[in-house]
Amino acid sequence: MTDAEHPLPAPPPIPLKLRRSARARRITLRISQLDGRVTLTLPKRIALAEALDFAREKEGWIRDHLAARPEEVAVCHGVSLPVEGARHAVAPGQGRGVTLTAGGLHVPGPAERVGPRLAGYLKQRARDRLAAACDGYAARLGRPYARLTLRDTRSRWGSCTSDGGLMFSWRLIMAPPEVLDYVAAHEVAHLAQMNHSPAFWAEVTRLYGHYEAPRRWLRERGQELHRYRF
Repeated sequence: MTDAEHPLPAPPPIPLKLRRSARARRITLRISQLDGRVTLTLPKRIALAEALDFAREKEGWIRDHLAARPEEVAVCHGVSLPVEGARHAVAPGQGRGVTLTAGGLHVPGPAERVGPRLAGYLKQRARDRLAAACDGYAARLGRPYARLTLRDTRSRWGSCTSDGGLMFSWRLIMAPPEVLDYVAAHEVAHLAQMNHSPAFWAEVTRLYGHYEAPRRWLRERGQELHRYRF
């Protein structure tokens, strides 16, 4: 597998990452929901010119999707940031730590440290909320999990390994609480069913209840959580 960069030149140019894969069976295009990166994957024996022709044929589709992406937001004083589904204005604060009040998110220290300090605060809050949710669902399931880790994942909100490790995107703390709870129940259910069979979804329903609304929220609005740059 090799990677290379080839831009689509029409103004404005679009950086195009070419990925040659021995496992690919056809030419595919993927646009990252996180950063808008466009990746063109091609089988090992497909000529580069053919792959670039394919991308040029799809250029309108690519530009439409990029135009529809939410505008990125640099987190700083004055920005409105969602925490557990409610928006709070980021403002200067006093003391040593970030404080959340009805009036906003108050961040002490220099302005250039607002983003990193808020990211640290949100990650800790996410860990606390996810650990509490997973503890409750695991007890209800009757199966313990081995560990809980947080990442800033591009393609999934959570995962469960065969040895019982749970992983979540810390950005779930910005979503409504029922969305975070649903993802926690979803991954805990995998401790019993490592698949997406009817039995798995029955387990999710038993643990969480009706999951259609939070699942739809993630599908329709989840990418908005990736627009914030810390």
